[in-house]
Amino acid sequence: MCLKYFLLTVTLAVVCSGPASAQISPGPLSHAHQNWDTVTQCSSCHDFGARARSYKCLECHVEIRQRLDAHTGLHARVYKSSAGQTDCVRCHTEHNGATFTLVRMDRKGFDHAAQTGFKLEGKHATQACEKCHTEKNLPMSARPQIKLKDLNRSFLGLRRECTNCHEDAHRGQEGAECSRCHQQDSWKSAPGFNHATTAFPLTGRHQAVACEKCHKPGAEEKTALFKGVAYNGCQNCHNDPHGGAFREVRFQGSCENCHNTSGWKNNNPSGSFNHNTTKFKLEGKHAELACGKCHKDDDFHRPVAHVRCGDCHEDPHNSQFVSRLAGSDCSSCHNQTSYKPAIFDREAHGRSAFPLEGKHYELPCANCHPPAGRGTVYITRKVVCSACHADQHAGQFASLPWNNKCDSCHVPTGFQPSTFSVARHAETKFMLTGQHASVACSDCHKPISTAMVWTAVVATNRTFSAGPSQYHFTSETCNACHSDPHQTKLSCDTCHITEAWKTVQPFDHSTTKFALDGAHQKVTCTQCHVGTPAKLAGTPKQCSACHAAKDPHGGQFRNGDEEDCSSCHVTAQWKNNVFGHDRARFTLDVAHRNVACEKCHKEQTNAAGATIRVYRATPTECVKCH
Repeated sequence: MCLKYFLLTVTLAVVCSGPASAQISPGPLSHAHQNWDTVTQCSSCHDFGARARSYKCLECHVEIRQRLDAHTGLHARVYKSSAGQTDCVRCHTEHNGATFTLVRMDRKGFDHAAQTGFKLEGKHATQACEKCHTEKNLPMSARPQIKLKDLNRSFLGLRRECTNCHEDAHRGQEGAECSRCHQQDSWKSAPGFNHATTAFPLTGRHQAVACEKCHKPGAEEKTALFKGVAYNGCQNCHNDPHGGAFREVRFQGSCENCHNTSGWKNNNPSGSFNHNTTKFKLEGKHAELACGKCHKDDDFHRPVAHVRCGDCHEDPHNSQFVSRLAGSDCSSCHNQTSYKPAIFDREAHGRSAFPLEGKHYELPCANCHPPAGRGTVYITRKVVCSACHADQHAGQFASLPWNNKCDSCHVPTGFQPSTFSVARHAETKFMLTGQHASVACSDCHKPISTAMVWTAVVATNRTFSAGPSQYHFTSETCNACHSDPHQTKLSCDTCHITEAWKTVQPFDHSTTKFALDGAHQKVTCTQCHVGTPAKLAGTPKQCSACHAAKDPHGGQFRNGDEEDCSSCHVTAQWKNNVFGHDRARFTLDVAHRNVACEKCHKEQTNAAGATIRVYRATPTECVKCH
């Protein structure tokens, strides 16, 4: 035991000796604890007894101890009492310097409900911590306990009551438990309050009235009055529009005898009075009208004109129907239940000069009967398509026999597709046959040029959703739509048919400048008319144009660029030659005529390496051969 006291004395001596103390201390204290930053003050926070290491945090921070004892707030939930005051260092560490922050807390991951017991909902969930944890919200009773000089930095001391942070808008009329009526999403909505639980349940239109309409502040008050509101009768809030006319005993002076909260106009005549016993039975909307709508003063015995609708109602149609059988009797199209919609419906329109069919049936009435001045135009006299629709064909069918009769090709169910069929195309100058019958209309009837469209727009003073297609053509020949692949002036139907382009009709080649005979009759067209597509015009007629690559004479008979093979050969067969030696420089006598040609005309190899039989420059002297 003496040895222990000796060592403790030595330790304290070392601790208290100047420079050596810096070697024992873990480091300087924070700014908040600088008053204890000396070796002699270590025991103020540390317990150097014989037991395990411990601290004296709660002996100084009484405000935290009180919250732990009361089991309230963050510390009561995170503090591990089993570890004692050593548990404080999990969040608060010292000896790291004067600028070190003593509180270690993850704000982003902080669960306010689980760790404080106060769940942040609605607008509270989006507020910054400092919006609530501020000096102005701290009760005066909690302020002396907080060690921080700047109370705006403290998270302690706040109460959970709404009035701790918010001003009581009711000035104590409804108590301090705001959550009975309000939520944290919005102050002005009070979903928790049910007026039916009060002495004045809200019915009818009272349910839509703003609270402040009835709960008005007193004469010198600014706070809405929720206690002591007078509600003995309607007159507490409403003026008497009858000027006291119904205060007689027989009417009992009560508004409920004629009216209800569903609406002032939803009146019920008082007592045993039944309006149906008068000359004007109240039906439909008339039964819902306030009496003052017809009875302009308090004298309900004064006669009211009511024979015709026009006695009370203005004619919204500006006398369009006065000349009709119905005259101004609105009941032909309307009833007392509701002015709109009219009983003159789409089916009734079928009895007019313009029955509604197809897409016309689906159109809103205002599309054809537009507002004009003070009313709507119903007598339009527009019974032809062009009265409402732009001419999409730019006047191509304005003349006879069409006269812009759109229904010749179109129906009200839709502008497209047209009813002008392939069969009807036979009535035109161009009957559709073969492949033409399966071609889409737009392939031939393409949009008119911009210049033509502009002319049509100016002429009709209308716009087009797209360029109108061309339906009138100046020519019905193939070249009007198809390019001439053969570059010839022949009509396409000379060789082709509409069923298939590649199916070629027999062609009489004798009608050209090159009649086909002999072996030429078996040759296909493309062997002479080469190219893709085959070229017909300008095909050469000289043999050398087609057979130049197979010239067996090596150009011996070429006259310039041409070579006329027909001088010696015929088209029936190449080897059947018709050459007469009498035309040559060496005429054949009797003996020579029996000699085969190759006996005199020998083969030799020319400069190009080809073996040819020599006809030109054959010697005529006897000694050259004999």
